[in-house]
Amino acid sequence: MSAVAHYIAGVLPWEAMVGIVESLAQTADWKAGDRVKTLRGSLHGVIVKVLDDGRVVWRPDGAAGELTAMPESLCRDGSAGGALANPSTEK
Repeated sequence: MSAVAHYIAGVLPWEAMVGIVESLAQTADWKAGDRVKTLRGSLHGVIVKVLDDGRVVWRPDGAAGELTAMPESLCRDGSAGGALANPSTEK
């Protein structure tokens, strides 16, 4: 598993590696409106549509354009506000 190898190599933090492994263990049943993030968590966004071939069209937060990805390259984003949400700083 690549995530584990990246952790062992020291380029991926423990929490990110655990999140990736757990998300891969989940069955992905994507639909428009689902919050997603990249495996490393560098981009967060929302699914626009799922294509007939299974690829996912999604829009990163704050972007006007759309990206197309294989479903295994994304995982569910548990934070409602995406990359901008930080519960420790919200009032």
